[in-house]
Amino acid sequence: MADVKYKRIMLKLSGEALAGDKGFGINPPVIKTVAEEVKSVYNLGIQIAIVVGGGNMWRGVSGEQMGMERAQADYIGMLATIMNALALQDNLESIGVPTRVQTSIEMRQIAEPYIRRKAIRHLEKERVVIFAGGTGSPYFSTDTTAALRAAEINADAILMAKNGVDGIYSADPNKDPDAVKFDQLTQLDIINKGLHVMDTTASSLSMDNDIPFVVFNLNKSGNIRKVVEGENIGTTVRGK
Repeated sequence: MADVKYKRIMLKLSGEALAGDKGFGINPPVIKTVAEEVKSVYNLGIQIAIVVGGGNMWRGVSGEQMGMERAQADYIGMLATIMNALALQDNLESIGVPTRVQTSIEMRQIAEPYIRRKAIRHLEKERVVIFAGGTGSPYFSTDTTAALRAAEINADAILMAKNGVDGIYSADPNKDPDAVKFDQLTQLDIINKGLHVMDTTASSLSMDNDIPFVVFNLNKSGNIRKVVEGENIGTTVRGK
């Protein structure tokens, strides 16, 4: 294994990351690029788990606007994450990266049910594992899923890949020219400064389990690898 900072990572991708400029659905050139970025890290000998959102297909707020019950809307979102996971799996395996999808909602014909020990075994056997279907329960975001699964598999860090966002700022840099970018923060800093990075459940999970996370720009080629190798990009938030 190469000289790296993190040996087992949880990569959190938003559904929008697979849509690219289209903003909706899966953009084939974009998902192919994401797969290539993951492969460059995989080739370092890193154990990689992935949680992908479903916002490019469905957002819970859309269901609420339709008058849909919140739980029902969330279940539709979970199915959206499974579609994204299968598409990402296909792209990874097409370039020689062995990949397994595990779902928190059982659908055995297309993916394995989530089993923690089996997921860890896949990682040890140098397979990328994609966790789909969220936590399997409504009212929880995929950020929470990433923090939960990261704790369960003993990941060294959570990599929060953002679209066009290169870190955490004191304010929205697109609206406030005086916004300051932070290189290092603690979870308590996030709370005290009122910064909106991930939902509070996910933040509490990562803090309680002392799992650092790194917020960085996914759109810049090579950034996932740079984070794994310890290069100072984006914003690193320490678990405690």
